[in-house]
Amino acid sequence: MIAPKNHEREAERLALLESYAILDTELEEDYENLVLLASEICGTPISVITLLDKDRQWFKAHHGLDTSETERKYSFCGHTIHEANNLFVVEDARVDERFHDNPIVVGDPNVVFYAGVTLNGANGLPLGTLCVIDHEPKKLSESQLSALKILSDQVMNLLDS
Repeated sequence: MIAPKNHEREAERLALLESYAILDTELEEDYENLVLLASEICGTPISVITLLDKDRQWFKAHHGLDTSETERKYSFCGHTIHEANNLFVVEDARVDERFHDNPIVVGDPNVVFYAGVTLNGANGLPLGTLCVIDHEPKKLSESQLSALKILSDQVMNLLDS
């Protein structure tokens, strides 16, 4: 496993995230609807709106998971925030050196497929991701990936409102 590195502007990124005052807030229907829609569009059993705190990834909304956070060192989303095109896809984590022995791959929730889109705040700083997850290898179509990007824009519209 290769743990994600901190963002090059981590202190600034964390300050921006904190300014949203969203961490550890109650579930909200608008966010829950977006993750449900992401799962439906991508045909995945799990979808999550993840915000990357200092040591954890906290889930503002989740579909198909019973937990509200996991350790950041195991997160796929921690890798996603470094992608220049704001999209990160892992078709089979079991054969990817970054994830093959990751506890969330080999154990619950058995992440095999992952596709995430970065949620960018001011100055393009990443706050987290909107991601979809499956228990088996998968490929998304261009239209599914495009829809995921559109949904991530809607997440940011909610955060910014």
